[in-house]
Amino acid sequence: MVAYRTSMQIVRDLLTVTEESGMNGINVTSLLTKANLSHSRLSKFIDNLTGAGLMNKIEYDGKNTFVITSKGKQYLETYERFQNLADSFGLEL
Repeated sequence: MVAYRTSMQIVRDLLTVTEESGMNGINVTSLLTKANLSHSRLSKFIDNLTGAGLMNKIEYDGKNTFVITSKGKQYLETYERFQNLADSFGLEL
């Protein structure tokens, strides 16, 4: 049986990939590939993440680049702590 990712896991993956790209950010194509999402699903998540202040969208020359914010980094740290706590009790997120 295929294990599907939850929305929280997808958010974690998107923020992790964006954080790993560094200060130069990541473009849409790389984000699609590395997070393994369709363009339509990615668009919805990006709208939510930028709206929540976890990620910034930088438009330059008609192209979009995404950079994680300090709030996004804090989300990742908190998610990891919560994941470790759930794992210690044998729970799946």
